Amino acid sequence: MKSYKHLFSRAIAAAPGRLHFAAHSHHLWPDASYGGHMEAWDDAALLADRKWERIFGDVIPEAQRSIANELNLPDPNTVGFAPNTHELLVRIFSARAEDRPLEVLSSDGEFHSFRRQSSRWAEDGRVRLRIVPCEPFSTFTARFLAALAEKTPGIAFLSHVMFKTGLRFDGARELAALARPDGMWAVLDLYHSFMAMPCDFGAVADRVFLLGGGYKYSMAGEGAGFLHAPPGFAPRPQNTGWFADFGAIEAKQGEVAYGRDGARFLGATFDATGVYRFNAVRAMLERESLSTETISVRIAMLREQLCAAIGSGKAGALAEAELLRPNAAGPQARFISLRHPNATHWKAKLFEHNIITDARDDVLRIGLGLYHDEEDVTALCEGVKRALGN
Repeated sequence: MKSYKHLFSRAIAAAPGRLHFAAHSHHLWPDASYGGHMEAWDDAALLADRKWERIFGDVIPEAQRSIANELNLPDPNTVGFAPNTHELLVRIFSARAEDRPLEVLSSDGEFHSFRRQSSRWAEDGRVRLRIVPCEPFSTFTARFLAALAEKTPGIAFLSHVMFKTGLRFDGARELAALARPDGMWAVLDLYHSFMAMPCDFGAVADRVFLLGGGYKYSMAGEGAGFLHAPPGFAPRPQNTGWFADFGAIEAKQGEVAYGRDGARFLGATFDATGVYRFNAVRAMLERESLSTETISVRIAMLREQLCAAIGSGKAGALAEAELLRPNAAGPQARFISLRHPNATHWKAKLFEHNIITDARDDVLRIGLGLYHDEEDVTALCEGVKRALGN
C-alpha cells in the first residue's frame, strides 16, 4: 500500500511518537493546509481592506465549485459558508419562526450541536421534538420514513451518517419527495459523510438542505462550515448578518434584502482562513489524483485489517467489546465503533500512552485517515495491548 505520510510531514514531525487514530474527530492537517493558511495571511497583508474582494471573488467561488463537484450539486452558488454548522442550522430554523411550536423529527444519534440546541428550544416550547431511535440499525431508514409518513413535521433533521455508530441513512430520495418550500423542510447533516464516502445528492439538491464542514475528512480544520440551500426554501432567515446582502452594502438601505442564492445564509464578518485551507487541500488531492472514492477504498482495507486484528485478540482487551456494524452493505464510515462499558476509561488510558482515540458514552471510536498504512494499524494494536492488557 502506497504511503501518503509525506503529505502530512509537519503534523507527523510535530509529535513523532504519537499514534493518532482520531481522524474522524480531529483529522491531522496536511502540509498543503499550511500553505493555504499562509496564503490567507499574505492576502490580508497585501490587500488589507480589499481582501474581501479576493475572498468573495476567488476564494469562496473556488470552494463552492469544489463542494458542488464533490456532492454533484447543479449550481455552486447554492453553497454558503459560516465558521461552523451550528451557526447555519440556527439560521435555517430562524427562517421557520411560527406562532406555534415547530414540529421537528430527528434521531437519537445526532451530534451534540443539534441535540443540545433542539432540546433547549423544546424547553422553551419553540419546537416539539419527535425522536426516532437509531437501533435496531437494520430498520432505521424505514422507521424514520414511516415516522415522516405518519405525521409530516415542519423540519426533518438528521445525519446522513451518525457520529457515534457510523449508521448511514439511505432514504434521501424519499425524504426529498416530501419536502417543499411551504411545507416540510429536510436537512441532512453530512459531517461524517462529506469526503468520507462518495456522495451524490444531485437528484435531491432542489429539495434538501445539506450541512457539512472542513474539520474532519476534508482535512481543512475549523472555520469552513458550509450549507447547500435549495432554491426557494427559507428565503429570509431571521438570524442574518450583513454579508447576506453583501452586494448592496454601499446602496441606500431600505428593506432587509437577501441574496437569492446560498449567500442568504451568510452571517457577519468571519475568518476565511479555513476556506483558504480547504481550497489548498482540495488542490493537493487533485495533484495526487486522490478522490474520495480512492481514499475510501484505501480506508476500507485498513478498517478490515483493524477489525480482524481486534477480533483475533491482537489488540488485547478490545476483543471484549462489541464491534458495531450498523450498515449491512454500501459505503461505510471511516471509523469503527466498539461498544463496551469501559469505553471512556480505555480512551483515557490510551491517551496516557500517546494513542489518540475517541469515546462517546459506551462507544470507543477509532478513526482512520489518509496518513495511515498497514504498519500503523499493527502498531496501534500492539500499543493498545500494552496499554490495556489482554
